[in-house]
Amino acid sequence: MSATRLIDRGVIRVSGEDARDFLQNIVTNEMDEVTPERAGYGALLTPQGKILCDFFVVALPAEDGGGFLLDTPLLQTADLMKRLKLYKLRAKVALDDLTESSAVLASADGAPLPADAGFVYDDPRLPALGQRAIADAAGIDSLVDAEPEAYHARRIALGVPAGGRDFAYGETFPHEALLDQLGGVSFKKGCYIGQEVVSRMQHRGTARTRVVPIVFDDGIATETGAEATAGGKTLGTIGSGANGKALALLRLDRLADALAAGQTPLGGGLAFHLAEKPGFIRFPFPGEPSFGVAAGAVL
Repeated sequence: MSATRLIDRGVIRVSGEDARDFLQNIVTNEMDEVTPERAGYGALLTPQGKILCDFFVVALPAEDGGGFLLDTPLLQTADLMKRLKLYKLRAKVALDDLTESSAVLASADGAPLPADAGFVYDDPRLPALGQRAIADAAGIDSLVDAEPEAYHARRIALGVPAGGRDFAYGETFPHEALLDQLGGVSFKKGCYIGQEVVSRMQHRGTARTRVVPIVFDDGIATETGAEATAGGKTLGTIGSGANGKALALLRLDRLADALAAGQTPLGGGLAFHLAEKPGFIRFPFPGEPSFGVAAGAVL
């Protein structure tokens, strides 16, 4: 077991008798599937369907007061609190920012965390990521034996993007950030903020831009935020990287054209190629026989 503390995470508690319905009406994931035994992954979107904040939703058992904990990006926590308060209206819901007193842990090697690490839950995006935990910040250091970089290196190798590193909040659609592939969007639930745009992209297969895993040919990843190009044309942006691997938000149709023309993709001037397609991804990569469908369509 190897655990790290993710210091770039915040924690919000949503409680009260209307807590579940309140979240169900505004977030992308299906709240009926979130139980004390099963966490959820979802997002709050703009009315235009772009991600304002993605987060994990942890249901608290009745003996711990019930309600939900949101494991959120630290830099988005204050804005998320503000927006939740805006949407609260007359709902019987209490909102509390627990960031100062809480800590978020994650498995750095995919192994289970100690059962007494706090509110421990399986990462709902991908089993290979292992477990996460929301705990009291006091005394948590005794459980930490790995740096956050170890967790992120594993995440990158598995092809799982992180907001603020691999896609920009307020600018990215859920399909582009792979929320549709990682269980972050329900296409069966009723309306939520931005639902119409997300549903249209799903059914029309119009997500031409996606986060994809790449490998740099010289084994050294370029810096986060570098431009990806091919043949002098922009493909997208390089995200987080480790051990010569990285994630990149790319226009798949432009990448396919470049590869067909024999052009080498570059990230920050360094040559790269597509990594092996992660098992959880169900959309076609450039060069696959099925890429003739609309790029990003779910097959």
